Amino acid sequence: MRADLDHLVIAARSLDEGVQWCEATLGVVPGPGGAHPLMGTHNRLLALDGAAPFSRCYLEIIAIEPGRRPERTAGQHRWFDLDDPALQAGLAQHGPRLIHFIARVPDAQATVRALAHAPTHLDRGEVIAASRDTPAGRLEWQITVRDDGQRLFYGAMPTLIQWGAVHPLDSMPPSGLRLTGLSAVHPRIEVLREALQCIGLRDGIALRQGAPHLGATLDTPRGPVTLDSKGL
Repeated sequence: MRADLDHLVIAARSLDEGVQWCEATLGVVPGPGGAHPLMGTHNRLLALDGAAPFSRCYLEIIAIEPGRRPERTAGQHRWFDLDDPALQAGLAQHGPRLIHFIARVPDAQATVRALAHAPTHLDRGEVIAASRDTPAGRLEWQITVRDDGQRLFYGAMPTLIQWGAVHPLDSMPPSGLRLTGLSAVHPRIEVLREALQCIGLRDGIALRQGAPHLGATLDTPRGPVTLDSKGL
């Protein structure tokens, strides 16, 4: 198995709030994104420069789209825990927050099967097809989403994505942001480590035992900035 960091996920109560946070915190205006009718969400995107293992990744700011009902089957939740009341309460109290990251894999179905049969027996969720239209062409991807929408390990176990012929970075201009570090802390760190090794994500993430926490360090026009999940 082989997996690589694809993108970081910043959740916000609203996309406008996420854009304001980005300008104030990172010193840049996020680029365009799009809507996800299946999930009832929308986003804005920014390319992240970086040396290996962060050489092809980006940052996503995502929020529930007002007035948009997800097209998912009734009872199935949105991705990334966005329907979770505790997460939404945290965003309301503290503002936009790093909550998750996505790992790019060549075969999502095979990777999900490997996780299910590994000693951890981890259920990363069903592999579903998704797409959206962009000025540069249609983006198509397969992504793992659990029916309950859970991220797992407080966001430290990545959602898996398998892109089609087009990747968002293909049409994304440089942003002036550089990803220099990614870290995860969790009380069950050995289980998390085994799961990450199972999917083939071996490089770039510093792991430590402790209270749940996800962190990322960026070089920005405002200087070094550390993004912190604060246990959300």
